[in-house]
Amino acid sequence: MPAYLWQPPADVVDAAQSTALARHLGLASYAELLEQSVADPAAFWDATVRWLDLGWERDWDRVLDESAGIAWARWFDGGRLNLAWSCVGRHAEGEAADRIALVVEHEDGAVEEHTYAALWDETRRLGAALRRLGVEPGDRVALVLPMGLEAVAALYACALTGAIGVPIFSGFSASAIATRLADCAVSAVIAQDHTVRRGRPVPVRETVEAAVAQAPVAHVIVVGGEGHGHHDYRALVDREDPAACPVLWVEAETPVLVCYTSGTTGQPKGAVHVHGGLLAKLALEARLACDLRAGDRAMWFTDMGWIMGPWITIGVHAAGRTMVCFDGAPDWPGPDRLWRLAERHRLTFLGVSPTLVRALAAHGDELPRAADLSALRSFGSTGEPWNPEPYTWLFAVVGGGTKPIINISGGTEIGAVILGCDVTMPLEACSLGRPVPGMAVDVLDADGASLTDAVGELVIRAPFPSMTRGLWNAPDRYLEAYWSRYPGIWTHGDWATRTAEGSWFLHGRSDDTLNVAGKRVGPTEFESALVADPAVTEACAVGLPHPVKGEAVHCLVVLAPGAVLDEEAEARLRGLLEADLGPAFRPERILAAPELPKTRSQKVMRRAVRAALLGEDPGDLSTLENPSAIEAIATLR
Repeated sequence: MPAYLWQPPADVVDAAQSTALARHLGLASYAELLEQSVADPAAFWDATVRWLDLGWERDWDRVLDESAGIAWARWFDGGRLNLAWSCVGRHAEGEAADRIALVVEHEDGAVEEHTYAALWDETRRLGAALRRLGVEPGDRVALVLPMGLEAVAALYACALTGAIGVPIFSGFSASAIATRLADCAVSAVIAQDHTVRRGRPVPVRETVEAAVAQAPVAHVIVVGGEGHGHHDYRALVDREDPAACPVLWVEAETPVLVCYTSGTTGQPKGAVHVHGGLLAKLALEARLACDLRAGDRAMWFTDMGWIMGPWITIGVHAAGRTMVCFDGAPDWPGPDRLWRLAERHRLTFLGVSPTLVRALAAHGDELPRAADLSALRSFGSTGEPWNPEPYTWLFAVVGGGTKPIINISGGTEIGAVILGCDVTMPLEACSLGRPVPGMAVDVLDADGASLTDAVGELVIRAPFPSMTRGLWNAPDRYLEAYWSRYPGIWTHGDWATRTAEGSWFLHGRSDDTLNVAGKRVGPTEFESALVADPAVTEACAVGLPHPVKGEAVHCLVVLAPGAVLDEEAEARLRGLLEADLGPAFRPERILAAPELPKTRSQKVMRRAVRAALLGEDPGDLSTLENPSAIEAIATLR
């Protein structure tokens, strides 16, 4: 039998939101809920979205339409809504107007609190300002903002006006931002002037200006710093009348976000998400994963540029609860900052990453134990696989063995979650629980046969509401990336195991996507930057295990004749990578190799490079043209 760390007490099961949903559907347990959600997804989502009571302006005529094929499934046809109204407006214009919607703590300790009425006012004023600037429904607006009032209001203002928000990680370089601006032809950018990390200003506006020089946009709106020749956010918003921006009701399939994720080849992929499907899935997931109840306060330590930013924002506000966010370093001015933040704001749910927990665990047990975490009922986790030691430390030391870790995994192109835990289920260390409601998930071998107690490809056999509606202007790339491995089945790119007892585990990417502290980036973005240097003729980037980050990037370069990789050359190459991708993606090592292992079609076999650097069996090399390359790389360990 599995060794369960968490065994849910009867009172926890009885009070859980998943239990409330099961009862509403006439089911006896969470297990029955999962089974029914896959057996009849249309009936499940129809009943569940009505239970969520999200304030649709008009009900849908048909829940699911697969007439164009599973890859292009449509949800809630005929329904009309607006995500911003569902998350903010209906609360602000109802009994929850004075309820705190958003708490923002800054690194210097300053705290802001905003009611639903105030957030709605800010959202409508910004929406009116965007309209005055000429932003039309369907136009793309990039958000290069840390978590805070402006990021949240901007997300909702885009939805309110029918514009499409494009969240971009505020730590990206100018080149990485420009690639995303150009790909979806952004009309306006809303950017922070600067953020503060460990007491020092980190420029954002200057980076965005350099990006805009490469990919011009019509308008740049700057938060803080008095505009610097651009539109000043505060001045722009404060002069608008919120009544000048009424709700724009849209069809359920209307795009609301383009969220970028990186693949193994080519430029980043813009996953298109729509008002109806994204709202339905996130509202359900956050309600269950965070077990949101009256008076709850939930926080996920993240950035709006990663999918967990929109996930926690939309999910918590759809439930009418309080979202807490933090703009700063989690270990500054001391390594107890995160625990004290949870204490100060009486968090009921705190989302973290394995990388963050590994870093904080190094400071010992006394700091979390000294904080009053009595309001906290559970932790959240995502972004990368766990290893047992930090998982157990978070559960036993920080949580005192009484707070489950709701480990979830999904993706930017999913918009939400595939696998996830629930407070009502027994949990093994590092487990991802089960497929979440509505997700028909399987593990397949290379021939498409289902596996149990063996590692295989994580796949999804049926459509779900938040599934990306393709990639921005790249329908063929969408089909190739997700639907070509097993026809009619979504291949996610993760290695997974399903045990005979029913627990699910992930083991990292089955493709070459790199996962640096929960931030996914394609290896070609590293490789393209390196080969821009005249001393480098070829490059390869792979991820290797790291005790804190989970995965660290190691780069191999093939040098031009006469070139050497001395300290000066390495510093130059590191500078190129930092300029292209940003300091968050600084490589662990840069190594010179005589050649890279390639298939007969001249594709670099990155898995063989990774295996050689780890001293592991590289597996099937039957398509490799130059096995000697592996032997040479192995000497670089």
